[in-house]
Amino acid sequence: MIGKPAPEFTVKDSDRSVALRDLRGKIVVLNFWATWCPPCVEETPSLVALQAQMKDRVLVFGVSTDQNEAAYHRFIKVYNVNFLTVRDSEQNSNRLYGTFAFPETYIIDREGILRRKFIGPVDWTKPEIIEYLSKL
Repeated sequence: MIGKPAPEFTVKDSDRSVALRDLRGKIVVLNFWATWCPPCVEETPSLVALQAQMKDRVLVFGVSTDQNEAAYHRFIKVYNVNFLTVRDSEQNSNRLYGTFAFPETYIIDREGILRRKFIGPVDWTKPEIIEYLSKL
């Protein structure tokens, strides 16, 4: 999958509808996560920090696989989630990527090409991550 076009999808929940193709032209950090996933909880503050630090260059796009809409909304509020996120309770989007363990994150370049895949939690504020994203 790396080096190939990112699988396209559209996710619609009660708050918004997001189509991956509409994010073309931006570097996308596509993060599949869930509120019930301890490594996802651990990773969230660094995704929030990344979005704040690189907002002019990078778009963090979180796709929650939560069934429970109330838990999802509570999580967004408690963790001050400042990045684009949408809930895919049917898990159709993450299945396109073969993702079944969370968190899993894909870096998609401005042309929609998959550049990297990260399995498990990442500290998105590490200098090597910031440097990598800055060079895309």
